[in-house]
Amino acid sequence: MAAKPIASPIPVAMYPTFSVTTLVIGLVITAFFFIYEATSSKKNRSLGIELVTAAVASVLLIWLTLLSSF
Repeated sequence: MAAKPIASPIPVAMYPTFSVTTLVIGLVITAFFFIYEATSSKKNRSLGIELVTAAVASVLLIWLTLLSSF
């Protein structure tokens, strides 16, 4: 049984579009995180919102980095 070559989950032609889209979404979420931190008082902050927002932005920006390295 021959091994199958590893294929990308998205077509190579879609890399630029997907990279720009991911970059924009990641930067918007990062901006939301910074604005949330700057405008909310310490009493009104929610650790859950902070962690989820930071995690989503990090995942999108890491995914962008992986795509742009190919």
